[in-house]
This record gives sequence, structure tokens and C-alpha cells, in this order.
Amino acid sequence: MRIAVIGTGNIGGALGTKWRAAGHDVTFGGRAASADGPGGAPVVAVPDALAGADVVLLAVPGKAAADLVNSNADALAGKIIIDATNNIGAPAVNCLAAVAASAPDAHYARAFNTLGFENFVSPPAGACLFFAADPGARSAVEELITATGLEPAYVGDSNAAGIVDGALPLWFSLVQQSGGNRKLAFRVLR
Repeated sequence: MRIAVIGTGNIGGALGTKWRAAGHDVTFGGRAASADGPGGAPVVAVPDALAGADVVLLAVPGKAAADLVNSNADALAGKIIIDATNNIGAPAVNCLAAVAASAPDAHYARAFNTLGFENFVSPPAGACLFFAADPGARSAVEELITATGLEPAYVGDSNAAGIVDGALPLWFSLVQQSGGNRKLAFRVLR
């Protein structure tokens, strides 16, 4: 897959590095261009990263996500958009509404927002990642979750983004109760 990772911080950097190691074509979109971004992938201007991408990971601060989606609406049309943002304190922590309004032809997925980046770099054995995705995005998102070493746990289509978001405060609380240990994840037992 050709993947544009928008954001070079802990989440974007960890996921882009993993996906690149799995053989995907990863380009980072950021504010400052660099030939050597996370995992050795290039960092280019956001519009340039989006231009050739099949999949877009939004890994920017939650407060910036809606503006980013709105200002790049045409470039996002028809692409798979994985929303890993968390706009803490907002009525909705995800950017589903912004994607639906600005890029209605995009295939939205909610994933990679409920665990710390440490769990993407080195996932605990048997750990799952809850996600929601439009039918047009599901198989690609499952493949990318699996590439990180986590097991995909599908909870529904894009309308289930709020269900995925419900795991975020639970994860924060469990981290706090375990003395700040962020190497904590969920497992689904069948």
C-alpha cells in the first residue's frame, strides 16, 4: 500500500516505521521537509504526501485534525482515512464529522487512538486493537493493524467510532492505576 502518515510524532512515527518495515510505501506529511524521517521514510509537505497515497493516517493533534481535513478535502477524496487523533475535551474526540463533511467519498476508519505508541513499537503478546471502519476500508485497516503485531478487533462501521473511543478513557484509567505503565493493552478472549 502507498501510505501517507500525516504527523511525525510518537504515533505517526511508530506506525509509519512499522508499516515501512512490513514493505509498504510510506511517506510522512509534516510541517518541515526532511529526507530522513521516522524509520528512514521521507517527510514532505502534506499535499505532496497525500498526492500518491491509497491510505492516509491522521496522526496529528486532535485540535488540528478538522482544519487539516478541510484544507486537503480534494486530495482526500476516495482515499482510506485512518483517524488516530484524539481531540480531548471536545464533544467528539474523533474527526469523523470533519471527514464526512469535507471528504464524503473517503473511506473512514477509527483506529490507533486507544493505546500508547509503546504498544505499536513493541506490542504485548496477544494484544488486540479495537477499530471501526467503512466496508471499503476494513481489509486494509486489518492488514495494517496486523503489521504492527496487534490483532484487529472490529467493532463496526464508521458509525461505531464512538465505541472505539470508549476504550480510550478505560486505557488511561488502567495506566494510571498501574503506576503510569503505558505498556498495557486489551485482549479479546473467545
